Amino acid sequence: MGFRRHGPFQPGDQVQLTDPKNKRHTITLKEDGIFHTHKGAIPHADLIGQPEGSVVRSSGGTQYLAFRHLLQDYTLAMPRGAAVIYPKDAAQIVGMADIFPGARVIEAGVGSGALTCSLLRAVGPEGHVTSYERRQDFADIARKNVTNFFGPMDDNWRLVVGDLVTEIDEVDVDRVILDMLAPWECVDAVSKALTPGGVICVYVATTTQMSKTVETIRDHGSFTEPHAWETLSRDWHVEGLAVRPDHRMIGHTGFLVMARRMADGVTPPPRRRRPKGTTEEL
Repeated sequence: MGFRRHGPFQPGDQVQLTDPKNKRHTITLKEDGIFHTHKGAIPHADLIGQPEGSVVRSSGGTQYLAFRHLLQDYTLAMPRGAAVIYPKDAAQIVGMADIFPGARVIEAGVGSGALTCSLLRAVGPEGHVTSYERRQDFADIARKNVTNFFGPMDDNWRLVVGDLVTEIDEVDVDRVILDMLAPWECVDAVSKALTPGGVICVYVATTTQMSKTVETIRDHGSFTEPHAWETLSRDWHVEGLAVRPDHRMIGHTGFLVMARRMADGVTPPPRRRRPKGTTEEL
């Protein structure tokens, strides 16, 4: 498994340059490269050999702060075929679905590879991720994005162009992550692949998708009661005593649905519902 490079900048590194207005630019360093901007030019040679967190100055006098990408920066800037899963949702998937080092994970609907990067980092060199993608063009973009970030990933990543329902051949998988239009079509195949105690986690965009996903998982009989939620993210402005929430926030991006695989032959306990209220006077 490839890992991100540390130490001084080298040719081939992707570097993020941030100007005083917090506008960010991504460049790939070349020995004779030059980054051109309306604020002047920056020779790549000014960055090569410098440590992360250095400041470089354009020919026009503007200072830029230089760092390698964090994973969240990379996923938001990567070339896209399909929409990417935002870092706030990827973090929820990794944390709430308990993607642990050494885990065997399946994802379906690889899109542009943003979530794939988070999953590969979470499982580590001892884990394995299998990604299913129906569209060849999306798969090609995802492969390029993942290998650009990590390097060659032959040992612990397999990208399959095809339908999860017909192509899946794994058993005793620890986690399955679905990001697709009709994830309920995959629930039965997922139940056969997951080990008892394993987790299914589904990312959907609309309430109708969420409702059908929850009801399908609930009716299947092999899973615990599904849990559905969404996450909102809001920055804060902090300048001395001027402390307030930012005017903009990342609101709805998608819903997450999660459940756990029960042991074979076990019937889920009946759900306990709150008693309905009454309009009768006491």
